[in-house]
Amino acid sequence: MTPLHVIGEFVRNLFLRVPMGAARALFLALPIALLVWVMLRKPDADEPASLSRRLKIWAAAALVIQIVIYCLL
Repeated sequence: MTPLHVIGEFVRNLFLRVPMGAARALFLALPIALLVWVMLRKPDADEPASLSRRLKIWAAAALVIQIVIYCLL
């Protein structure tokens, strides 16, 4: 075995120790945290408020769709 095989096997064994529930929670926590950040973000001073609202709505919709899909998987 080469040193890369040893390193790869070590990393693989580390990842196998992570419980599936914890991995799923972290996988869902990231888009949820991003959704909260998008919803709480204030528009920039030089940015039109209507543009910021539209972008916020579509970004939130995309994140909600992602979250729903990830929950179903």
